[in-house]
Amino acid sequence: MPSRPPSPSTPRPPSRRAVLGTAGAAATAGAAGALLPSPARAGDTPDRPGRGGPVPAPEAWSSVLDDADPVWRRLPEAWYEAPFLGNARLGTTLYAEPEAEGRALRLTVQHSEVQDNRPEFGALFGLARLPIGHFTLETAGRITDVDWRLRLQEAELTGTITTSEGHIGIRAAVHTSRPLLAVALVPAGGEHDCSWRFHPAEAVSPRVAFKEPPEGYTANPPARTEHHGDVTAVVQPLHGGGHHVSAWQEVEGRGASRTLHVTVAPSDASGSPVATALATLRKAAHLSYEALMRAHRSWWRAYYRKSFLSVPDTGLQRFYWIQLYKVASAARADAPVMATCGPWLEPTPWPATWWNLNVQLEYWLIHGSNHLELDAVTRALGAFRDELTRAVAPAYRGDSAGIPRTTDARLRGGARAENAGYGVGVPGQAEPTPEVGNLTWALHNVWLSYRHTMDEGILRDTLFPLLRRAVSYYLHFLEPRADGRLHLPLTFSPEYPRSGPDCNYDLMLLRWGCRTLLDATRVLGLDDELAPRWREVLHRLTPCPRDENGFMIAEGVPLAESHRHYSHLLAVYPLYEVTWEQPEHREVIETSLRHWVGFEGALQGYTFTGAASMAAQMGRGEQALEHLGQLLERFIQPNTMYKESGPVIETPLSAAQSLHDMLCQSWGGVIRVFPAVPRSWREITVHDFRTQGAFLLSAVRREGRTRWVRVRSEAGAPCVVRHSLPDEDIEVRDGHGGQLPHEQVAPGTVRLRLRRGEEAVLTVRGERPGMTVEPVTPDPGARKWGLPG
Repeated sequence: MPSRPPSPSTPRPPSRRAVLGTAGAAATAGAAGALLPSPARAGDTPDRPGRGGPVPAPEAWSSVLDDADPVWRRLPEAWYEAPFLGNARLGTTLYAEPEAEGRALRLTVQHSEVQDNRPEFGALFGLARLPIGHFTLETAGRITDVDWRLRLQEAELTGTITTSEGHIGIRAAVHTSRPLLAVALVPAGGEHDCSWRFHPAEAVSPRVAFKEPPEGYTANPPARTEHHGDVTAVVQPLHGGGHHVSAWQEVEGRGASRTLHVTVAPSDASGSPVATALATLRKAAHLSYEALMRAHRSWWRAYYRKSFLSVPDTGLQRFYWIQLYKVASAARADAPVMATCGPWLEPTPWPATWWNLNVQLEYWLIHGSNHLELDAVTRALGAFRDELTRAVAPAYRGDSAGIPRTTDARLRGGARAENAGYGVGVPGQAEPTPEVGNLTWALHNVWLSYRHTMDEGILRDTLFPLLRRAVSYYLHFLEPRADGRLHLPLTFSPEYPRSGPDCNYDLMLLRWGCRTLLDATRVLGLDDELAPRWREVLHRLTPCPRDENGFMIAEGVPLAESHRHYSHLLAVYPLYEVTWEQPEHREVIETSLRHWVGFEGALQGYTFTGAASMAAQMGRGEQALEHLGQLLERFIQPNTMYKESGPVIETPLSAAQSLHDMLCQSWGGVIRVFPAVPRSWREITVHDFRTQGAFLLSAVRREGRTRWVRVRSEAGAPCVVRHSLPDEDIEVRDGHGGQLPHEQVAPGTVRLRLRRGEEAVLTVRGERPGMTVEPVTPDPGARKWGLPG
């Protein structure tokens, strides 16, 4: 067993010993406890680099956010056209009520913690997310027009509904810190009597509409309605024990205004859901809509100001800011890890959390955008680690762990009944499917959180102990062959119909896992008894199978048909074990990428986000932008949502990360500024992007050239910057304008020595560019999201 230092009673500061310098120490962006931009100090001016750092222009964030607001001039008819609101638990969308002949709107009510509790029926039935229900806003006249705006900066929907009898003003928000949906109406004309009606949903897994349920599975009992003064509560009992409650009341306001307050209280062993719901509504009843929204609006405005991005492709820029809104509406560190549809449950065959791609992609953008306060993955894997041990067969639980393809919010996989879920499986056995690498890949997200904060607590308490167990599971099955190499028996490559031994999904993750464990022992000062075995694996593990078309699926299994998943290419992205900067690997990267995306048929949206990020690693900005263009044109819905037989949200969120990869990469111990910028992008602004090593990066490109780069250190880690400035003769100044020493280690690449809290500003020698952080000039003809016309 590893020797571990005792956990201190107070948090330790991040160590300056960084896991840097290997291609395996790599990936994308992150942010924990991220700071707001520093206010300008006395004497700071935009034309004096190094005097207080970048100065945000007045209203910089308001400008890009207001421009990005989705608008609706036509009535949305389904979830993928609708405005959406959420706080990672409670979620709602608003669209036309089907078959109401234009006389009602549907306001959905869903909650990410409302799920069944019958593990004997598997994750997709017995532990599935359960639908709650919806309200209808029933109008006197036929709805003829809507004029709505989803105001990103305040996370509120505002606008009007026009009917043949009158009109209704509407404002709506899901409060960021209260379990409360508030919808304020101001009816006029013949709509004074418009009314809300609640329709509870049958408490059954949405999967029953797509797949045959296990024998014996039935819907939960019907809900019952209770009245508590002016509060109505719908109580939904569950066969597996407990119940959840949906409750609401309407509060009169000034004049004709009235506000619907809605809350949902899941089953909770610590108290009564009914009492919890009543307390929430009674606290809100004494406050006006405006009073309720003050703290909510303040939170959202501060949230956005943790980073800034502006590019000349205004439609893509708008899409990006909507993804930042979406991820904070669907994720918080203390909320459940996002299920495939976030908090917005609709009819879907996927009413669970998916761990062989979806989770990983959902959370990548939080790192570079400086939002680690949204990292539920690190918290959940640490909190529910006992479930990870129970996920493997009993014979291996002493030292191993895994995660099934599908789990509930507490990482339970449930029984492996037909159509009901997927277990981890045992390598070498075809049934149940031996999909072994999911935990290791999920832990790569945890590693990203560590690397972007240099918080040794993440490394010591979560990443190292869990990765040790995930890798140990592989070690049970590695076998030497006559070639002197270590080989894996049959495992499964996610989404491909055939697999075999030496599956690339697992070989790539195992190699990354062993390298990361060895790096962690050095950082933590551990003398682990398994370290020699990890070194042996790195030395003797068989090379990843490849053929004339690049990386194969597994030994003897070529990529011979269209494949939406890049499970066989993880070493290229996001692991960066095989990189374009290694000349010996360029041919296999290019061949693999071209062959993979060349098969039409099964390709889906996240195919193109993965391809865009791989092209960005190759420094090919035009190619990366082309892949993102394919995604936006072919797959992204009017409200920027995405669907594959049902609502799934990972792909748009991962597209935001692909944009990050074009503008900033920080794998392998090097911060790369504007590494894959299309030639047409002559103006770019990024501010307080978080990178590996816990640096905050700001940089500006104007008239087709990088003008200045600012790097601020939060942990004192080693700092190497590929700056993209157009001249090798550069100046480096500190935060007070003084000269800083630097070492050129490669063309366009310098090493800086920054202690914690110090910053460096890089410019071409003799130039004094303005350092105002402001949007680039927008394209007035660019795509507007929503239903603008």
